[in-house]
Amino acid sequence: MEIWIHPHAKKRMAERGAAGREVNETINEGEQFPVKFGRIGFRRNFSFNGKWRQHRYKTKQVEIIGIKEKNTFVVITVLVKYF
Repeated sequence: MEIWIHPHAKKRMAERGAAGREVNETINEGEQFPVKFGRIGFRRNFSFNGKWRQHRYKTKQVEIIGIKEKNTFVVITVLVKYF
């Protein structure tokens, strides 16, 4: 399945520290869950062991919200949690 990242999602990726590789891996290998309005969510934890905004974290969780249109998954937004 092809993945297309909406410009809004690209902005959120940059703001929240998600890499394109992480978005692809989350969609292809992450846990899938239903979201409101018929959208689809994917979630995956990554080993981080680094600093984000002056705090150290061991894990980065990437969450993708999107919708499937024919053979393309459209990424609407990207959420990132550090813990």
